Amino acid sequence: MASSSANKRRVLFFLAAVFVLFASPAASARRRPVRLRLYMQDIVGGPGQTAVLLVKGPGPENPSMHPGNHFGDTVAVDDLLTEGLSVDSAAAGRAQGTYMTSSMTRPVFVVSVTLRLTSGPYNGSTLVVAGRDDTSEPVRELAVVGGTGRLRMASGYVLWSTARVVSPLHAVLELDVHASVPVVPRTAAATKAAAMLASDF
Repeated sequence: MASSSANKRRVLFFLAAVFVLFASPAASARRRPVRLRLYMQDIVGGPGQTAVLLVKGPGPENPSMHPGNHFGDTVAVDDLLTEGLSVDSAAAGRAQGTYMTSSMTRPVFVVSVTLRLTSGPYNGSTLVVAGRDDTSEPVRELAVVGGTGRLRMASGYVLWSTARVVSPLHAVLELDVHASVPVVPRTAAATKAAAMLASDF
């Protein structure tokens, strides 16, 4: 009975130590920075089209945009991501998701896209980006709200700007990503504590 009580105390002590380690500000603050600069080739018609109108908005025509754009217009995108401005630059991935005209008076879109990366150190990982894109502003700030793979639990922001208008059907967006991901500590003390715990059973 005494041995069983001692084992229970050791387990409780170990669990409390783990909780303190991971709940402490120092542990939660340990994050690795992620910096990326990508170019999103948004082509809304013609050869190589990558964006299609899903819903024709039932709202009024937006006076700040080209004729034919209505409040509520919703577009699906599968845009190529490149390392440079040109559509012929090295491919970096795809931007897949939607944007919707969300203002009745200003050129504002609500954006929700997943950036799937296919090259470099984050090949196979994704970043989820969401936010308000007011195209009348030179630089817009959208949020990084998550990720997968090597970018799991990413957070931060994207400085989103129109880098070039190739034609009325083709715009190039620059995505300057400022994000971070958690660093999972693997300390010698934690390894030793786990080994001691295992030896008690």
